[in-house]
Amino acid sequence: MQQVNVGIVGLGTVGLGTLTILAENAEQIATKLGFSLCVKAVCSRTVDTKPIPAALGPVQKTTDWREVVANPDVDVVAELIGGSHVAREVVDAAIRNGKSVVTANKELMALYGSEIWDNAIGQGVNLGIEASVAGGIPILAVLREGIAGDRVTALFGILNGTCNYILTEIEKHNTPFDMVLMEAQRLGYAEADPTMDVDGFDARSKLAILAALAFGERITPSDIYTEGIRRVMPVDFLYAHQMDYTVRLIAAARQTPSGLILSVRPSLIANSTILASVRGPYNAVWVRGQYGQDTFYYGRGAGAQPTGVAVVSDLMRVAREIRSGSPARVSPFAHERLGEYEPISIERLKSPYYLRFRVEDKPGIIARLAAALAAQGISIDAVLQLPEENWRDLPFVITTQPTTEESLRAALKEMSTHDYLIEAPFAMPMEARL
Repeated sequence: MQQVNVGIVGLGTVGLGTLTILAENAEQIATKLGFSLCVKAVCSRTVDTKPIPAALGPVQKTTDWREVVANPDVDVVAELIGGSHVAREVVDAAIRNGKSVVTANKELMALYGSEIWDNAIGQGVNLGIEASVAGGIPILAVLREGIAGDRVTALFGILNGTCNYILTEIEKHNTPFDMVLMEAQRLGYAEADPTMDVDGFDARSKLAILAALAFGERITPSDIYTEGIRRVMPVDFLYAHQMDYTVRLIAAARQTPSGLILSVRPSLIANSTILASVRGPYNAVWVRGQYGQDTFYYGRGAGAQPTGVAVVSDLMRVAREIRSGSPARVSPFAHERLGEYEPISIERLKSPYYLRFRVEDKPGIIARLAAALAAQGISIDAVLQLPEENWRDLPFVITTQPTTEESLRAALKEMSTHDYLIEAPFAMPMEARL
């Protein structure tokens, strides 16, 4: 059977990882497919400096992506540049030229994925997006096909390896956030500008895609409540350990009787839960189905080779369709069409909460805080205070009985006016049964 030809746009970490796998694993790929995947063209602004594997044979090299998408020998284009502007131009142009597309671009898919899929259907081509979420875990394939017969009721994930590395290093070494971040940047786990990772936006884009597959709704990332990890301190882990919990950045989607609640935020999770064991630059997704109950997926969420495997796997799937045809194609979003949907407010969430305070010690502080909570109908579960000599910056913790986020926010607003606070109270939900 005739080979399928590939064009690669973007030769960063993922692009070079993809080329390495296509070169080194070519024989097994051909054995599985019954034909070869051949790289015909590659594009990068610095293409002449990139180490293109010699095993790929003659390859067109260009700095202009338009030459790749217009190349008549290219059957499928892999967009691996990231971002949402130029990447959208690449994807749209490839589809207009009758070429299927594979992408690792979570931001693009979260914002425009459903629209791009509609365009692909119109042109009779396919779209592969597996590498856009948790690159080393085939979670989209699981939601799209593996558990398609179930009805998902909840989904929780650790979706950003940078944040998970930082949090587990803070926990392991009792080191402040800023110092761990610098080390993560030195090791290549964090970008020079870490905003997308540590402020939760990367995980937010991934959750928008996962929620679309799990619940069949078109989710706008800006509708997801998002909070990063900058305020997490070593002392939070000390207090969490007192209660047999730890801290992770959790991306959550919960189907409630009132509607879908979506959030990305640091949370306390019980050490008895499986997500608590996910450490370092790893990702994990826990899914609860109405019929199949709990399933769990774990692996590296980023990196040249794990994400490259997802890209190549999508290239193989698309190549099979190109050569064999698939009149009843499965949508990459698991549903024939996504509904228009707006998640309900995070203020409807009901949970116990962890509240950490930093105060200048004075008489009556606990009484005033308890009064602010009581005014909103919130009951205290426990008050925790580890030994601390600096009375001018004294940390302590209050945990609450389950309450709504709305009531908690009202109490925190009242507390923020108290003159003994060094900074605003820091709140995290407590998840005991993930």
